[in-house]
Amino acid sequence: MQSELRQNRIKKLEEIKNLGINPYPAKAERTNTCQEVIDSFDKLKDQKNIIVGRIFLFRPFGKATFAQLGDESARLQIYFKEETLGKEQYNLVKKLDIGDFIQVSGTLFLTKTNEKTLQVSEIKLLTKSILPLPEKFHGLKNEEERYRKRYLDLISNRETFELFKKRTQFVNSIRNFMQDSGFMEVETPVLEHIPGGADATPFVTHHNSLDIDLYLRISLELHLKRLIVGGYEKIFEIGKVFRNEGISTQHLQEFTLLEYYWAYANWEDLIGFIENFYTKIINDTFGTLKIKYKDQVLDFTAPWKQYDYTELIKEKTGIDLNKANTFEKLIEEIRAKKIDVENVIGYGRLVDNLYKKTVRPSLIQPCFLINQPVAISPLAKKNEENQNTTQRLQVLIAGSELGNGFSELNDPLDQRQRFEEQAKLRKEGDAEAQMMDEDFVESLEYGMPPTAGFGVGIDRLFAILTNSENIRDVIFFPLMRPEKKSEEIKFKPSKSLEIEEVKELDSVIDRKTAWELLKQNIKTENLIKHCLASESIMKALAKKLNKPEQAWGITGLVHDLDFDYTKDKPEKHTLMTAEILEEYDLPEDMIDAIKSHNYENTGITKKTDLDFALSASEQLSGLIVSAALVLPDKKLAFLKPESVVKKMKEKSFARNINRQDIQDIEKLGISLDEFVALAVKAMQEINNDLGL
Repeated sequence: MQSELRQNRIKKLEEIKNLGINPYPAKAERTNTCQEVIDSFDKLKDQKNIIVGRIFLFRPFGKATFAQLGDESARLQIYFKEETLGKEQYNLVKKLDIGDFIQVSGTLFLTKTNEKTLQVSEIKLLTKSILPLPEKFHGLKNEEERYRKRYLDLISNRETFELFKKRTQFVNSIRNFMQDSGFMEVETPVLEHIPGGADATPFVTHHNSLDIDLYLRISLELHLKRLIVGGYEKIFEIGKVFRNEGISTQHLQEFTLLEYYWAYANWEDLIGFIENFYTKIINDTFGTLKIKYKDQVLDFTAPWKQYDYTELIKEKTGIDLNKANTFEKLIEEIRAKKIDVENVIGYGRLVDNLYKKTVRPSLIQPCFLINQPVAISPLAKKNEENQNTTQRLQVLIAGSELGNGFSELNDPLDQRQRFEEQAKLRKEGDAEAQMMDEDFVESLEYGMPPTAGFGVGIDRLFAILTNSENIRDVIFFPLMRPEKKSEEIKFKPSKSLEIEEVKELDSVIDRKTAWELLKQNIKTENLIKHCLASESIMKALAKKLNKPEQAWGITGLVHDLDFDYTKDKPEKHTLMTAEILEEYDLPEDMIDAIKSHNYENTGITKKTDLDFALSASEQLSGLIVSAALVLPDKKLAFLKPESVVKKMKEKSFARNINRQDIQDIEKLGISLDEFVALAVKAMQEINNDLGL
């Protein structure tokens, strides 16, 4: 149907061109907006008025036609009459459609029903539309279509149009409040060497000219703090951040964040400032401090209640975090009380999940949550009276976190230790744990004054304040999965994804020497088994791909030589292995492959087929062992490849396994199913050595 309507409009377009009319002129004139005409009708009715806009309604009656013309401000009825326009111009009117942009001039009059109307004496076509507006302009009903084609949603739904105007007003109010409070607006980089400032998985991109991988920022924090080190005392930024996490009604991978930092202030100074901040911008935008959200009325009138984090968890769950202060103790308490909490890595993540499950949903009215544990606050100062908690506050509204503030940690030695603890969790498989940022820690060593900092996601806050069901409702163009298949959407891969062929691996150590090196440097039995498993998979993979089996096998065998030395220093892992292997004159490709399998901490890019093979093989070996251990008899011999593939899709199973590394094997022209089958078979052949 749409195709037929489109063809009809194209036919009209040709007819208009044949009349000598340019259907897409560059220039337009206007004396008044539609709203100005409506508001000043009596003043303007005796003079010529020129208005422009899109046709929204079109009702022809022979030699007369009523239409509705709309611009950004409003919509106004217009009236075409052949007697007034003349046959030539009225012939153009007959070729108009809903959706066309026109310029009309004429005089104002009231219809018999007292509707303010412009009688057109001249008309100029500004844009001929080819596609019809949706559903005869009753609006888009399909939610996904509204997100994909927001421009049609804005045309069709005046409520959506006004919502986004209000969003701009809301952001302007935020900016004005910060500037009126003496804060200077700044801009910091989107591309970073080390992402930090939040617990989140970053997006990775590649800089072709520098040939380095970079991250899209997950926070604004660490660069803003560098500016505090540099001497600025009150700064803020409103900017996009990117987190490669799940989508929900309150989460998007790309969102707008406000962060500000205030030198010589602490978290207690923030309390009153934050209350003033929220009440001022809400009242400026909505004209009230009582906001309807779902079946609640949120009252933002200050002062807000304050709740102690540890006390609230104890009240809601009966668990005392002061006593349940290790992972083992806390998980035992959680299980005893039959609380359903997702499997996680590390004490801090377990505490956070317990809080999100049992406490956060109950905090509806605006309030502050304070004194969070150190384990979940790697960038906040410790409380002097209780070193297990921090000088931190969170703003909770409608069961959601809508603000996060600290007395910022400025002790460089403490900061380094916390980053190291986070990096350890990351090595164990917590993809959201923070990375070691040596440059940031160095900046703190030059001295940062006592500083308070605060951040809030603008999109989520505005969604709740406008009673929007989904955060996508307040984003102009939320990211969506493409409707077209990959053959129609083609991307040129970055350099880091162009897999180079390993040409020669001649001078490699023999297997006996490699085994002796392994026994000399690794004392952990399970780690030796991991290396043996990696070796077996690498050899089988080399055979499948017609690569040098001995060289690939030995690369797998010695890839973790330094792990016992570097398990608490993940940024050093693989680099020390390279040093150990220096005297053996190994091919550079082998050394680079070993270094690159710890790319998350070293930043060394995977480039060659050997690089991708090693990362995939060593990760898959761990997944296969985990899959075997959940079998009733815990034996590799009875493990089926399809069950491993199934387990790979279960994100809660063996969470520390990097699934993307395994999936990347497809870059070498082998399917995931083939790779898993090959690997399971290879490990089954050495199951006695593996103790499985």
